[in-house]
Amino acid sequence: MTNPSTGPVAREIAQRLEAALAPSRLEVINDSEQHRGHGGYDGSGESHFTVVVEAEAFRGMSRLERQRAVNDALAELLKERVHALAILARAPSD
Repeated sequence: MTNPSTGPVAREIAQRLEAALAPSRLEVINDSEQHRGHGGYDGSGESHFTVVVEAEAFRGMSRLERQRAVNDALAELLKERVHALAILARAPSD
């Protein structure tokens, strides 16, 4: 797993996605500073993220199904601690 962001929220995102999807590739990228002064920026430095997830679990799933699987794994964080999440999800053969 490549994890350019190492704060507690980023680590929790990575742990939850590892547990739910067993990805062969996972990147958690903290985009929060790009949103300073915008809605949802809470000053914590961990409010906006991009995740790049490659997992065998996505094989045969539509793009929407893949995004739902990621959102389901992170549901509690999305309600409480993450304002925005961009998702790039694919199967290994995509």
